[in-house]
Amino acid sequence: MSTHCIKIEGLTKRYPGEKIDSLAGIDLTIDTGNKFGILGPNGAGKTTLISILCGIFEQSSGQVYYWDKPFDLKTIKPKMGYVPQEYAFYTELTPLQNLEYFAAMHNMTSTEIKTQSLQKLELLGLDGVKDKKLETFSGGMKRRLNLAIGIIHKPTILFLDEPTVGVDVQSKTAIINLLNKLNQEGTTIIYTSHHLDEAQEFCSHIALIDYGKIIASGETKPLLDEHKAVDLKELLINLTGEAFRD
Repeated sequence: MSTHCIKIEGLTKRYPGEKIDSLAGIDLTIDTGNKFGILGPNGAGKTTLISILCGIFEQSSGQVYYWDKPFDLKTIKPKMGYVPQEYAFYTELTPLQNLEYFAAMHNMTSTEIKTQSLQKLELLGLDGVKDKKLETFSGGMKRRLNLAIGIIHKPTILFLDEPTVGVDVQSKTAIINLLNKLNQEGTTIIYTSHHLDEAQEFCSHIALIDYGKIIASGETKPLLDEHKAVDLKELLINLTGEAFRD
C-alpha cells in the first residue's frame, strides 16, 4: 500500500451562485499515519476541503486519490470516520442507543455493536451515563459522544472538524489522549481547529489554507523554523495578516 494516504491535485470548488472559488487549486499530500492539521482563518476553505475529502460535497474540478486510486466513496466510506463540528446524534436517544444505531449503519454484527459501543463509552468516560437522556449532558460530554460515534467502526482515516470546541479541560484532555492512542494504533487523522496551541502540540504535519489556497505545508516544527515563527499563532498571522475574517 502506498505511503500516500491522500493525494489532492488541482482541487477547486465554486458553490452555485458564487463568483469566486472557495477552493482554488489545492495540491496536497497526506501520508499514512500522519496527524495532519488543516488550519487557517474563518472562511479559508478548511471545512469545504474536508467535506470534499469525505464525499459530502463534490469538487468543481481536480482529483482526489486515496492510496493512489481515484476517490470512490463506496470503497473508502467503510474505512473513513468523520466527526463534524455540529453535533451528529439523535437527542431523543441515549448515548448507548446512538452508538448502537450508528454501528448498525456500518453493517457491524450484533456482537461487534454491543462490544464496541460499550468499549467506546468507557474509553470516553460515558459508561456511567450510557442510558441517560442527552438534554442533561454538558458540552464536553456531547463532544465525547460525537467522537465515539465517529470511531465506532474503527476507521483507518479519521476526519475531525473542531473536535474540542467549547469543552472543558478534562474533556479536551480525554479527547486528545484518545486521538493520540488511535494514531499510535495506525489511524491517520486529519484535523481542523482554531486552537493553535493544541494544534501545534498535536499535529505532526500541517497545511495552512487561506482564500482557498495552500500557503504553507509540511512537518510542524521544521515549518515553524523555516518561517522563523515561535508558534503557529505567529506563523498564521505572518502569512494571513491581522485583518478581521467573517
